[in-house]
Amino acid sequence: MSSIYDDDFYIPEIGKSHIFPNPREGSDEGLLAYGGDLNPNRLLKAYRSGIFPWFSPDDPILWWSPNPRLVLYPDEFKESKSLRRVIKNRGYVVKFDTNFESVIDYCSKVPREGQEGTWLTEEMKDAYMELHKMGFAHSVETYFEDELVGGFYGISIGKAFFGESMFALMPDASKVALRKLSTLCVEKCYDFIDCQVETPHLVSLGARLIERNQFLDELDEALAKPSDIGSWNEWT
Repeated sequence: MSSIYDDDFYIPEIGKSHIFPNPREGSDEGLLAYGGDLNPNRLLKAYRSGIFPWFSPDDPILWWSPNPRLVLYPDEFKESKSLRRVIKNRGYVVKFDTNFESVIDYCSKVPREGQEGTWLTEEMKDAYMELHKMGFAHSVETYFEDELVGGFYGISIGKAFFGESMFALMPDASKVALRKLSTLCVEKCYDFIDCQVETPHLVSLGARLIERNQFLDELDEALAKPSDIGSWNEWT
């Protein structure tokens, strides 16, 4: 098995097995392993372990579990007065799982706030499309006059939602989508929305950093609860 070193940390190459290093023993930066593939079962194993893939097109697949972790508890979403006015007056309509492919395509083209460029390769898009067909990946879509103008996608396992990437073509379109998901997660008793790494945009909406060990403990609790597998379209 090949490996690389990140300062004092051993970074193994993932082989054919779906076994990942223990994230509790990783560096605070969070790089745990590299290599492997994006097989849906491997991806699900990663999310269940508190690990996610994040890499540039010219890099091998990199697997991460950073410390601390950015988490949004659904009942802590911060709805400003201006956002409340947007939700009431702008005419946005939010739907679930009606056009997952378009959402992930926009996410691959429109950089997320606080990040340079985009990281969604065709291989990544195909993998999450397969997870959507399997009922684990979901899109939250904001429409204006029947046109898709914002939203995001993520993975749902147990009572945890792992947010992946978002986009907005009109002001506040992604915020409105996140507000809708937060409300739904409260109704469906979800424990948290994983936001992975800190961005000013998500912090402004109520997300906060917690220690990785706390995140992993809460993840174990969320995974012990039943999953909502299948289309969420009827929840619109």
